[in-house]
Amino acid sequence: MEAIEVTLIPGDGIGVETSAAMQRVVEASGAPIAWIVAPAGEACIAEHGTPLPPATLDAVRRTGVAIKGPIATPVAGGFRSVNVALRKELDLFTCLRPVSSLPGAGGRYDNVDLVIVRENSEDLYAGIEFERGSEGARRLRELVEAEGAGRIRADAGISIKPLSEFGSRRIVRAAFEHALAQGRSKVTAVHKANIMKHSDGLFLTAAREVAAEYEGRIAFDERIVDAFCMSLVIDPAQFDVVVFPNLYGDIASDLAAGLVGGLGLAPGANIGESCAVFEPVHGSAPDIAGRDLANPTAQILSAAMMLDHVGQHESAAVIREAVRRVYAAGTCVTGDIRKAQGSSAPAASCSQFTDELVRMVSSLRS
Repeated sequence: MEAIEVTLIPGDGIGVETSAAMQRVVEASGAPIAWIVAPAGEACIAEHGTPLPPATLDAVRRTGVAIKGPIATPVAGGFRSVNVALRKELDLFTCLRPVSSLPGAGGRYDNVDLVIVRENSEDLYAGIEFERGSEGARRLRELVEAEGAGRIRADAGISIKPLSEFGSRRIVRAAFEHALAQGRSKVTAVHKANIMKHSDGLFLTAAREVAAEYEGRIAFDERIVDAFCMSLVIDPAQFDVVVFPNLYGDIASDLAAGLVGGLGLAPGANIGESCAVFEPVHGSAPDIAGRDLANPTAQILSAAMMLDHVGQHESAAVIREAVRRVYAAGTCVTGDIRKAQGSSAPAASCSQFTDELVRMVSSLRS
């Protein structure tokens, strides 16, 4: 079978280790993947003058599919998020984050099986900001006051939250189409339209209109974001596919991951019309980088999503089943999972866990 080219962006911090673990598991699955390695992250700045070199973007555009390790984003300074830049440059407007219980993972529930669908291009992640004291902040403050829309303090930094009808419709439609394709039964739209009537209100109106196109095929309901968060932790089984504007989806995906054992188990995909980039939800964890302590499960499950995307469904299924069996056995899991379990049993290293998973994948294939 002809090899399928996939761009691999190893990432920063633990990304180097989790990417290497992911490659070993994918190769054990028998999927015919040819890796095109491309750099991104802080280490690129000295050589390329940017954390996201044009050649890396070109590689993703050419192959149409990529998988990346986590990349660090400085807090309150430094360069802007590479993850956000990739999504913007490639118009990866749909973020899929499935959340499922794994036996033995230390989750609070054993019946979680939902998919978070997050809009990627708008909302507060659009990056439209004005620094405190800047001319832009002054002019915007004056405009707001002239329009009678309220008052903004002179010492305020300002971030703008755009939600468009176009962006809202296409992300809700993506959620319904995903539900249809995966045999799921309900889509829930999450919003704060009771307060933000002209942004979240627009999103909710668009969601209702799109939902009407699927009436009789997929059920629809809607939740205010704070009530949704409460309902999620009380009974996550009531949710199936959940669609959000950008910021709420980012927060809710971490919350949901906490119900099943943590971010070490949380895979993700960013999908556009012509490209798809798969990645774990967690960060680069520089404090444990290079110490063989990282949990590569999220990136390995992201690879299973990638394999489904390129038509390698058998390999994807084998990887998911191997992960379930290794966790169910419980003898070889990493430290974050031991902590989630509340267990003092010895933890496996990243390498040991990967070795065990490769053995399980090979066994399932034989």
